Amino acid sequence: MHFASPPPAWLVILALLGIAGVAFASYRRTLVPLSRKRRIGLAVLRASSIAALVLMLARPTIDAPPGASDVAVPVLVDVSRSMRVPDGDGGRPRIEEAADRLRSDVLPALSRQFKPEVYAFGDTVTAASPDGLTADARRSDLAAAIANIRERYRGRPVAGVVVLTDGAETDAARDHGADAPLPIYTVGIGSAAGPADREVLGVSAGDPRLDAATVDLKVSAVSRGFGREPFQLRVLADGRAIDTRRVEPSADGSPVDVQFTVLPDPVTATVYTAEIVAAPGEAIVENNQRSVLVSPASRKRRILAVEGAPGFDHSFLARALSADPGLELDIIVRKGKNDLGEDTYFVQAGGGRAAKLTKGFPAARDALFVYDAIIIANLESDFFTRTQMQLAADFVSERGGGLLVMGGKSFAQRGLIGTPLEEVLPVELNDRRGGLARASLDPDRIPRHHMVSLTSDGVSHSVMRIGSSSAETTRLWSAMPELASAAQLGGPRPGAQVLAVTSTAGGAVVPLIAVQRYGRGRSMVFAGEGAWRWKMMLPATDRSYEFFWRQVGRWLAAAAPDPVSIVTPEAPEAGDATALVIDVRDASFAPVADATVSATLTRPGGDSQPLTLKRDGSSAGRLSAAFQPERPGLYRVRAEARRGTEALGTADRWFYVGGSDRELTDPRLNEGVLRRLSRGSGGRYTRPDDLGQLESWLEASAPGPAAPERRDLWHRPWAFALLLALLSSEWILRRRWGLR
Repeated sequence: MHFASPPPAWLVILALLGIAGVAFASYRRTLVPLSRKRRIGLAVLRASSIAALVLMLARPTIDAPPGASDVAVPVLVDVSRSMRVPDGDGGRPRIEEAADRLRSDVLPALSRQFKPEVYAFGDTVTAASPDGLTADARRSDLAAAIANIRERYRGRPVAGVVVLTDGAETDAARDHGADAPLPIYTVGIGSAAGPADREVLGVSAGDPRLDAATVDLKVSAVSRGFGREPFQLRVLADGRAIDTRRVEPSADGSPVDVQFTVLPDPVTATVYTAEIVAAPGEAIVENNQRSVLVSPASRKRRILAVEGAPGFDHSFLARALSADPGLELDIIVRKGKNDLGEDTYFVQAGGGRAAKLTKGFPAARDALFVYDAIIIANLESDFFTRTQMQLAADFVSERGGGLLVMGGKSFAQRGLIGTPLEEVLPVELNDRRGGLARASLDPDRIPRHHMVSLTSDGVSHSVMRIGSSSAETTRLWSAMPELASAAQLGGPRPGAQVLAVTSTAGGAVVPLIAVQRYGRGRSMVFAGEGAWRWKMMLPATDRSYEFFWRQVGRWLAAAAPDPVSIVTPEAPEAGDATALVIDVRDASFAPVADATVSATLTRPGGDSQPLTLKRDGSSAGRLSAAFQPERPGLYRVRAEARRGTEALGTADRWFYVGGSDRELTDPRLNEGVLRRLSRGSGGRYTRPDDLGQLESWLEASAPGPAAPERRDLWHRPWAFALLLALLSSEWILRRRWGLR
């Protein structure tokens, strides 16, 4: 026995003597004669009562070792919709196999040494029993379930956590076993091969291309368990079928990519759905379709073209870009010098922007950052000041705009080497890497002198797609007239894409067209001269020249954000806890921390609600709103930002909820994630037939002898009952023997 407030020994002796003295004195003389036995009995009862009271005031405790049955083993059973898949033993649903294994193998084995406690997990974690398991949860959030158990059993002795699941990941980005102090033993339910199933793995929309603003939809699909039997793949626009293809699966069961060309609505958002027609007997049809949203352009994209001198290239390029209804072109052309030796310019601009361009390339951020893309054509490097070059680099990296550098004079004498623009461009400006590697080219397609040859990246890139198919695009480019010349540039930078190459007079193969992402924006080089030949030396009905340059303009400007921009969640599902993020910047694209922003969310069906925005500490000028979509469909966010009385801008963004079913994506047993989870936490992975080893594994990982548990005695019910019994006994005997 221990005491929370232990008294010194001398005080204990003094207290015992005092208690004995008080008890003896209380019954030394009484008004009613009592026998010696009765006086001693009453004195002992009083002394015991006082001693018990003093003992409890010292707060006595005892040490009690925990029993073996106190070591818990939480057992988690996946009850998400993927557990309905009928690929368990005998073709049973996975949830039935999990329940049977729980009853017959897991609980009987664990109950011999541990205290198993069963929980069902899906969206949440709840206590459950083997007889009440149903696979109705919308998704399986395994990471959250493990975190919940870790917190629930904090401070309790736990041998490990047993998880019965098919490993379906609804949040693959999360580290399930991170900081897990408990070993996790996973039991894989289901078949690694899965049932016969066809699935749309993904659908993505490319950048708008061609004069009609068509968009390429790339659909990836797979067929498992049906052999080489073809299937029907169709595309729907807002629920209306617009195209159907007969697709033959690959021999090795790998995904098949199919490309569709669609014409989205230029005014409102269009939802495109790729759908595989369900086969007879197909067990899972929820993963047979995926949707993608194609939003209309919110405004015309502004391009600033700065040219070294008037010429054929300038006039043909300007006409091609100006004729695009989605582009707004401002032009600065250097004409010559005045009497003072200063450069003079021809300026053509709209929207009141011409006044800031009269001295050539803008020197202020707010004058340049109103554009979405810049084209620099045939300008020597000494045309720019160091400040202007840095401004152009910031335009790409910070503004998120696009930059195209073209023409032989722009690359002459390696004039851009060592300038802020060197790192922005997608290719080396000298041949330090020994020329362009030919490994990416077909040996039979090495380009002739100054002719265009597409690379494998170029065939599929939206900039180069001037035909209705990849084969037609390749044919049209191979028929293009030769260029007048081409600047000899070095190889591509890491991460850049060379879309087309050509050969120089010396026979070297050099990049002709290359692109890359840089910071928040995009950059591109066109090393050729005399591209106007593609227009003048082909039939008048051939529009390849216009298509190419208009696609270049659109690609460069497409990613540039507005001063007020909205970031929506990617591929959300109904019920997901998501966030809408709004970034507010001024005309120079500096964050505005004191902006006042109002935002409205429009749900499917047309009802609207204002959003409650909070400052986001991760970035100045950033606000966010928590949002949980209740149902699938098309949502729209509108935002307006002001600083005092100054209007900073507005933003309008669509997003689609429910475009895919993450829970039934690749419904096969995911042994990989279960093995990683177990290995990372110090546990083991097993199949249902090997559950006999589970008890020994948990015994090995069970905590050793725990420190004795200290239990208080002073506030136990029996302590109060003892004190009450002593006092009551004395009082009853006193009354019975005639004392008051």
